Amino acid sequence: MFKRLDSRADVLSEVLDAVQLGSVLSSRNELRAPWALHAGQTSHRAGFHVVVSGHCWARVDGSDTPVALGPGDIVLFPHGSGHTLGDTPETPAVEFESLLGGLAPGEAIEFPAGTDGETTVLLCGSYSFSAAGTNPLLRGLPSLVHLTGSQTRGTGLEAAIALLAAEAESRGSGTAMVVDRLVDLIFVYTLRTWLEAQRRSQSSSWFGALANPQVAPALRAIHDDPAHPWTVAMLATRAKLSRAVFARRFSEAVGEAPLSYVTRWRMTVAASLLEQGHRIAAVAPRVGYENEFAFAKAFKRIRNIAPGQLRAANRNTLPRQSG
Repeated sequence: MFKRLDSRADVLSEVLDAVQLGSVLSSRNELRAPWALHAGQTSHRAGFHVVVSGHCWARVDGSDTPVALGPGDIVLFPHGSGHTLGDTPETPAVEFESLLGGLAPGEAIEFPAGTDGETTVLLCGSYSFSAAGTNPLLRGLPSLVHLTGSQTRGTGLEAAIALLAAEAESRGSGTAMVVDRLVDLIFVYTLRTWLEAQRRSQSSSWFGALANPQVAPALRAIHDDPAHPWTVAMLATRAKLSRAVFARRFSEAVGEAPLSYVTRWRMTVAASLLEQGHRIAAVAPRVGYENEFAFAKAFKRIRNIAPGQLRAANRNTLPRQSG
């Protein structure tokens, strides 16, 4: 049997692709209590922390509820929310950026020394997002995603974490590329593991909608062909529901009306293409618009920026595309 592994993408893969994930920073931190680090709010960036050994607490800025973390736990801040990690919730925090902001790749520094308290080892990483504003992936995630060691045990996420921990101690050839790929994998595996937990709990969210047998067929249809002139009736047919019942269940599961989702996803796809350097005239028909004017008007309304401005902002950083 021959089976291509680069097969037809699923909805989550397409949404991740549209995000244009890019690793920004990764580090291994060994800290002795008492210690605490604060990371400020960032735009278009997400961060994660893995507890390799020891224990600590995580808390999102503005929250009164810290989360206890133990060995094997991972915490992801998908919206770049400001947060604090520390040996206790009360330990005064040092700004993470002030310590690592000017650190060169491969360079190491000593953290402010604690006492003879417990040592905690963390693997940390952050990601940049390109088309973040309207991506359903980010809109469907909470400010803090926490997975325990028991939830990751025996999964691809546990394997990726183990490989990253090993590479963090290695100076072998290709380490930089391996670390970057593993950091990306950890993001995907974290979302996949969390998604499975959402499915089991039957939580109402965009992720839950992917597994909803009455909503998922419509989502797949939209993502398979965003340029199609979709109507609620057409999507209801895919879901094998009446128009009214489908519209209600889609809105309950996804968080917005079917055609609003269609438009928002089209603009996410369009933003990704524009940021890659594709011409506006070529992007418009690929997301269902017959002329540039109608596309530009819709894009500006959803994204709060003209398509030409977005394309121009990326002109000097990405190779130009002809189509």
